[in-house]
Amino acid sequence: MLQGKVAWITGAGSGIGRSGALELSAGGAQVILSGRRGEQLEEVAAEIEAAGGKADTIPLDVADKAAVAKAAAGILDRHGRVDILVNSAGINLPNRFWKNLTADSFEQIVAVNLNGALYCTHAVLPAMRARKDGLVINVSSWAGRFESYLTGPAYNASKHAMVAMTMSLNDEECVNGVRGCVICPGEVATPILKHRPKPPTPEEIARMLQPEDLGRTIRFVAEMPAHACVNEILISPTWNRFFVGGKDIARN
Repeated sequence: MLQGKVAWITGAGSGIGRSGALELSAGGAQVILSGRRGEQLEEVAAEIEAAGGKADTIPLDVADKAAVAKAAAGILDRHGRVDILVNSAGINLPNRFWKNLTADSFEQIVAVNLNGALYCTHAVLPAMRARKDGLVINVSSWAGRFESYLTGPAYNASKHAMVAMTMSLNDEECVNGVRGCVICPGEVATPILKHRPKPPTPEEIARMLQPEDLGRTIRFVAEMPAHACVNEILISPTWNRFFVGGKDIARN
């Protein structure tokens, strides 16, 4: 269903971004993979091409506004369009609580999680608007919908803002055929877990959402017809530690 579509995925070297890229490629899309680590991107591209798909790689720090604009211009020059943008790049830091958070670390988290998504969307939106068609998928978080002690104020603020930004996109650009979906997952077994002050146990990680679950979710949204806008998806593990708790979630 995605034959002829061009999809740009940020944070594509691992986790949710990687799984989203694999699924969109499996659906027939030409994918462009962006992330900070070029070697990881090449590995994902090789995996996609081995399965018969098409993938380009553009190493990119989405917090660099000028670099994002250059990358987007290059994609449009080469492919002529971006049908699907998946803003999946995101970070958090171990020192994330009010007691140890610094202004610099707050800005670093917001720069990637929120500003990076803004820069990428802003860069492709004029072409989507001109074509009267386009889809932006923003990967937010459970922490973008509910207050979460575990993730800290900077991450929470950036992910709440992603939800609001997506709704604003739909509010303004629906008349131009552009639609946005914000996906708010609970805990997902991705490499970002390593940056928690107290990483969860392997047993707990096994019961979380897996990156492949989010890949399938991204593909579902992408394969919906253009007249249907999936505004928001809230998805969590059945065994949801935000409800049942965990040692690393407990306040200290």
